[in-house]
Amino acid sequence: MHRNIRSVDDVLKLMDSLFAPEADRWTGDASGWWDGFYADRSKPVPFFVAKPDESLVSYLGQGLIAPGRALDLGCGPGRNALYLASKGYEVDAVDLSPGAIAWAEERAAEAGADIRFHRGDAFAEDAPAGPYDLIHDSGCFHHLPPHRRISYLALVERALAPGGHLSLTCFASGAMGSEQPDADLYGGTGLQGGLAYTPESLRWIFSGMEEIELRRMRDEPAESPDFGEDFLWTALFRKPDGHGTAPSAGRAPR
Repeated sequence: MHRNIRSVDDVLKLMDSLFAPEADRWTGDASGWWDGFYADRSKPVPFFVAKPDESLVSYLGQGLIAPGRALDLGCGPGRNALYLASKGYEVDAVDLSPGAIAWAEERAAEAGADIRFHRGDAFAEDAPAGPYDLIHDSGCFHHLPPHRRISYLALVERALAPGGHLSLTCFASGAMGSEQPDADLYGGTGLQGGLAYTPESLRWIFSGMEEIELRRMRDEPAESPDFGEDFLWTALFRKPDGHGTAPSAGRAPR
């Protein structure tokens, strides 16, 4: 008999266990799966290219964000971390996969970029703590099960400086990702490769922050210097700086 639930963290870990091991893409135990994914660097995977997200380039070009301290969350082979470093950011980059980190470190060495790479779980106690002026997430959020949004929001609240920005890229409903309701995902089917989001659901989840921009990512041609796929949302949210009032949370979208 086990009676070992006495904290929110214990509940979250219990809910993690409701997913089959092969559905795990977010905890430290998933590093082996991601290593296998990154093992063949020649695969025609869109985000293997050494190009930054077009949205990130756009935010800087418009002056919506400015250089400071940045965290690249789920950095993969480091394409966005390299771009941020080239624009004057002091960059920490974290990923579960040793293979992804090794590839990113090789790219950084070739570019002469000074980036602090961390192999591990971004939600762990020893993860980079900030405070950061920018957290950029290109494809991590949509791999989280519903209950781990609590961990994600706690990380943003803890690590993002007042007035800092969250730059997010995730699957767009109707274009990519599972459309199943949150509750149905706990029936043993897993996340089916990632979760789709509507603009309304993103606005509700991040309702404690100011929405700066939320749009479909531009589909960039192969010859473009930037990465862009139109099956993704791209969003920029700003954390309140303490001098204003954040929007209140409304009814959860269905």
